[in-house]
Amino acid sequence: MLMQALNLWQALPQYVRSTVWILIVTVVLILCVAFLTLWERKVLGWMQLRRGPNRVKLLGLFPGLGQPFADVIKLLIKEIIVPARANKLLFRIAPAIALVPAFAAWAVVPLSPDLTIANVDAGLLYVLSLTSAAVYGVILAGWAANSKYAFLGAMRSAAQIVAYEIAMGFALVGVLMAAGSLNLGTIVRQQHGGLLAWNWFWLFPLFIVYAISGVAETNRAPFDVAEGESEIVAGFHVEYSGIGFALFFLAEYANMILISALTAVFFFGGWLSPFDGFSWAQGTLLAAPSFAWLALKIFLALFCFIWFRATFPRYRYDQIMRLGWKILIPVTLVWITVEGVLSYYQIGPWRPVS
Repeated sequence: MLMQALNLWQALPQYVRSTVWILIVTVVLILCVAFLTLWERKVLGWMQLRRGPNRVKLLGLFPGLGQPFADVIKLLIKEIIVPARANKLLFRIAPAIALVPAFAAWAVVPLSPDLTIANVDAGLLYVLSLTSAAVYGVILAGWAANSKYAFLGAMRSAAQIVAYEIAMGFALVGVLMAAGSLNLGTIVRQQHGGLLAWNWFWLFPLFIVYAISGVAETNRAPFDVAEGESEIVAGFHVEYSGIGFALFFLAEYANMILISALTAVFFFGGWLSPFDGFSWAQGTLLAAPSFAWLALKIFLALFCFIWFRATFPRYRYDQIMRLGWKILIPVTLVWITVEGVLSYYQIGPWRPVS
């Protein structure tokens, strides 16, 4: 029966199989975003010695597990208010522009050795172009609302995203130099050999830059000045309510998951096992590459997002911009030069294989 199902699946056209995987990934991502909001509040409660959400039950059991569904229902039934002088078309499509790139980028993310929805050779360029496009949703949301508070928040957020997008792009140039390919699957396979063979070891400064830029890109604490309630009243989405606000909320958490997945792919071997290079683990499940390793790495990266929010105070805006332009970008340029020297003299991971 199982073999018949597999044969039927293989007989389907490629576009049908891709469509099925797109639907599966989209549904799973939406559910992950919902439960990530609950997990964040639970972890923050644990770190601050309180319980977190524990009232709304799921199926009459598991206190607190139904909280994400209660939040969704509340946002869906709230009235959608469009300001009278707003550009109504742009005001309505801005949340979708912010959300779509966070989902579309998963098309080229290698989920396992045999599963990539679109295994394109220019996957890295595709990811960079989509993550850069999200800033347009932020700018349109602030401008279309015809509100000075929203516009100020949009400009602050856009300037921050652009600054850290450049640093992130330079960090990925180092990954490209190490892998010699723009294909994300090839970048993962190039890191075979165990924990110390992953890119984080030889590209550690670039990994730090990418991690900091990823937190800033998603407007997460301590880089959440775009939503500094005490300063600009929730930032670029201050005029949104109901499902419009929910889409921005969904985009932020979906981007957190995407950045965590890309961090795992670029610097931590993606679906590769950390025990890959150990002789005692060869031939066992511990050394076998699988989606489970990728999921575990994403989980740990998301925990760091939450940990940072509970630990660091919000930076001043001038500190954030100085960090992006005067520190992170020069660090990436210097380390790319160092990486070029290592590659030229065939040192470290660039040494010839005997």
